[in-house]
Amino acid sequence: MERRAPAAAQALDVLRVISGSVEPVSASHIARELGLARSTTYYLLDVLIEHGYVRHHAERRRYGLGIAAHELGSAYQRQAPLRRMAQPIINRLVDEAGHNGHFAILHGSDVVYLIEERAPGRPVLISEVGVRLPAHLTASGLALLARLPVPQVRALFPSKEAFFTRRGLGPQSPTELRRALTTVRRDGYAFEQGWIMPDLASVSAAAVDDNGLPLGSFTLTFAEEHLDTLPALAALVVQAAERLSERVRH
Repeated sequence: MERRAPAAAQALDVLRVISGSVEPVSASHIARELGLARSTTYYLLDVLIEHGYVRHHAERRRYGLGIAAHELGSAYQRQAPLRRMAQPIINRLVDEAGHNGHFAILHGSDVVYLIEERAPGRPVLISEVGVRLPAHLTASGLALLARLPVPQVRALFPSKEAFFTRRGLGPQSPTELRRALTTVRRDGYAFEQGWIMPDLASVSAAAVDDNGLPLGSFTLTFAEEHLDTLPALAALVVQAAERLSERVRH
């Protein structure tokens, strides 16, 4: 497979070598393992050090993982239990609804999809596991944003420059987003129609922790021809979100 971002791939390779060693390693060891020039190796190490992913043990002339790498691992560990708890709930949701379902979390101003379950005969979606999409353009994201404190939403979307659209639809300013989130809070679920993909609509509800903050959102995506079933589908995603909220509390 052709590498479109060789520097990024090389940086990840450097992290792989460092993380695979019990002890910090030398730059020459990394260069030999990856077949890199020493100058390239030092450049990659400098970048990774600057961003906190690598730590330089100057007294030993060795390199180990930095705090950012450990934080990334911790984030994965936090997500893994959440994914395990959400999986049977999303399975049940898809079985009951007969439409594609997914579970997503908020990451900054984006949503990241942790689980996707496809119903038989339903179209393939772009919300595959690991995909990130703008939170303000997805039902998943709106459901999560509606559960955040208002000042945090303002910090994520401070001005019109923070907004863009895929198809000219959805909130395009802080005022429009505020109105959309008010509707979500009133209804108890989020809904979008054609904002991401034409002819498809989505309905979503967020699970929350003991403090009322969003954990993740359960979403059903369906063809517009099924819009007459929206109330029933909305009830299903709300029930799914309530199940996860209850599981987390216990």
